[in-house]
Amino acid sequence: MSNIEDRHPDVLHNLEFAIVKVYRAEPAMLDLDAQDAVDALVRHYRAEQEGRRPPATRLDGRAERVFQAVREICEWRLGRKPLSGLDEIPDDPIPVAELVECLRRIGKSIRFWNRESGRRGYLGYVSQYVR
Repeated sequence: MSNIEDRHPDVLHNLEFAIVKVYRAEPAMLDLDAQDAVDALVRHYRAEQEGRRPPATRLDGRAERVFQAVREICEWRLGRKPLSGLDEIPDDPIPVAELVECLRRIGKSIRFWNRESGRRGYLGYVSQYVR
């Protein structure tokens, strides 16, 4: 089986776009804010996948804004809600398990670039590739 980058590059790009959009609006944002939001989303959708009630999230300002922005993309990619300003839902919704895998991959990337390049290592890296 191929890796998640090969199966869903478009989904990963959509999710990263949402993170970068918040970062560009809030330049004080840190990789930790993105990591906290992505980790909370993994817990949320994993609970859903397992038939449990998603846990309540307790995130502070920037992390909460990232959570909400990325969650909007997640719900759209799952085929549940159109994006703000659009009426369309994807023709090929992604299964929850695949979405969780995408989120986990982004979390892994955040940790890697943060170790390599510091507090905004991931944000600086990914911003180069998101327009």
